[in-house]
Amino acid sequence: MPDKIRVGIVGATVTTGGSGWGANAHVPALKALPDYVLKAVCTSREETAQASKEKFGAELAFHNINDMAAHPDIDLIAVSVRVPWHYDLVMAGLRANKPVFCEWPLGANLKQAQEMAELAKQRSLQTIVGLQGRSDPSWMYVRDLIADGYIGEVLTANLSVMSGAALERGSGRVWQRERANGANTLTIPGGHSIDAMCFVLGEFAEVQARAVTRIKEWKDTDLNQMVPVDSPDAISVAGVLESGAEIAIQVASVPSNPSGTRLEIYGREGALTITSGSANIGPNVILGARGKHTPVEMPPPDKYRLAPEGTPPGPPRNVAQAYVRYADSLPAGEAVAPDFDDAVTRHRLIDAIERSSAEGRAISLR
Repeated sequence: MPDKIRVGIVGATVTTGGSGWGANAHVPALKALPDYVLKAVCTSREETAQASKEKFGAELAFHNINDMAAHPDIDLIAVSVRVPWHYDLVMAGLRANKPVFCEWPLGANLKQAQEMAELAKQRSLQTIVGLQGRSDPSWMYVRDLIADGYIGEVLTANLSVMSGAALERGSGRVWQRERANGANTLTIPGGHSIDAMCFVLGEFAEVQARAVTRIKEWKDTDLNQMVPVDSPDAISVAGVLESGAEIAIQVASVPSNPSGTRLEIYGREGALTITSGSANIGPNVILGARGKHTPVEMPPPDKYRLAPEGTPPGPPRNVAQAYVRYADSLPAGEAVAPDFDDAVTRHRLIDAIERSSAEGRAISLR
């Protein structure tokens, strides 16, 4: 292994105007980390690949994923593009025997996620999935507080995720209107927040859910016309964890005054609340209390801050935290969570939520 981990990114594209997650999160994260170097960028066209290489200071530019994946100077491939493209790009990286960091959702559906995880396992390749809540200092701290018995046995929890609804979209985002594309209110703001909750409290044993579309049209600003929408934007879940804790979840996209993410956890001996605009981006705020005491803010100790000082706040921070955890895992050759197997677990829960809604019954995950 070279002194620095050499990363090739698919999706850091200069023509997005800097609005893409690859450009806004992965590139500045890598620039802040001494153990990494942005070695290459890959886009769909040669001209955008060269422009992105110059913009982001990469050494190499590709417009074919197979060429980048095969290059001997690439140690890790990062995939940060539209969800329907994840499968082909990730599989190309794995077939070239390269570790892959894929943004969440891993696939457009459970079947795709399972196939990617299985190929990675067959080839003994390390993987990372972009469920950044698990690398956030606050979520890591809350997980340890729960494990250490700060609030005693967890009895119940309530998760609310209210994100802003974008009712007018250009071609860069209007594709999300189709449920089959796998990028919607349930899978992205819901998926990130539910995963963070499960990271803290454990997995579900059973769910009963409704996942419906309340806003059935968006305006396509490129075509200047209304287009139909079938992706879910209002989701409610009642479930029980493997621990026995009862859980209530509400996830929605709302046109006015979204309140962000709020998880309330109640135990026999106390309570914890974690709030933020976005669970995976933060900053998250923890309030805790034991017994009858008034809740107080509980900032995570410095040991949970893995990214170096100077790492940009916002999207780059938890992406950088995930990259640090991956680098730390390499000497021992151990898996780093969340990996593709964790992604399959989350896809399986989302699939159960969708099936419960469609079939009108509780779904067991045991």
